[in-house]
Amino acid sequence: MPTGVRRRGEVLAPDEGWERGAANAGVEDPRTTWVPSLGAAGTHVMTYVAYGPLGPKPALAVSTDLEHWTRLGPVQMAYQPDLDTDLNLFPNKDVVWFPEVVPDPDGVPSYAVLHRPMWDLGWIRPGETTHLPAGVDDERPGIWISYVEAAAAQADLSALTRPRKHRVLAMPEFDFEALKIGAGPPPVRVAEGWLLLHHGVVGYVPPGFDPTTQQVSYAAGAMLLDPEDPSRVLARTSEPLMSPETDDERTGVVSNVVFPTAIEEVDGVTYVFYGMADAKIGVARLERLR
Repeated sequence: MPTGVRRRGEVLAPDEGWERGAANAGVEDPRTTWVPSLGAAGTHVMTYVAYGPLGPKPALAVSTDLEHWTRLGPVQMAYQPDLDTDLNLFPNKDVVWFPEVVPDPDGVPSYAVLHRPMWDLGWIRPGETTHLPAGVDDERPGIWISYVEAAAAQADLSALTRPRKHRVLAMPEFDFEALKIGAGPPPVRVAEGWLLLHHGVVGYVPPGFDPTTQQVSYAAGAMLLDPEDPSRVLARTSEPLMSPETDDERTGVVSNVVFPTAIEEVDGVTYVFYGMADAKIGVARLERLR
């Protein structure tokens, strides 16, 4: 099992104005997806949270070697009239790309991205309340999916910053997800469809955005998405696959956190790398992936 980390410096820091606020700055929660069909020899696409003047917003950077990264900039969600709102007005996190081209809702070959908009504007405008889009009747944060046409992204990588055709993928459903859910690592193609690990949260989050004041518990679950329509959930776990159990998972910057963010095969064995109480990196073996 992989153990130990050798730090080699930073690849991105909050150097851009849109990554810095008056009293905060952040290049946070990075997740990378290797996309073989982008670029001449494939491209690593990093999503991260730019914690700037308007709170947490998704942003993208790309690399061919995992050492040198080029920012594509903030993600600008295309306006969608049937939502009766602009998703760019809201904080958004837990953003991750599929590694392969998939059909969009109209059957167009596309790159799909998962994200989690949050409707409580009190984070960035004290006194504001929740503003739900048309057709959304649950204010809890859930997983959404959006798309970028493959031909456009293959012609110009900056097209990845302009997703469209937004729709809800999954909302909290089971006890371990009662407060909110969010995507974990990039989805993995398995025989039955797309395997998505996600986190579910229970507990209480006070007003504002200070994770250290939260009284929550994060656990890991899984969903299986339809390969012909990845916005359709075929199955999901009703109980968590992993919950905070060890001392390192129970005590840290934010206690009681198991937060999966990467899946990697090492020497023929598949591992899940996950955050432990926002203080350490844990690793678990993922059995029977294929």
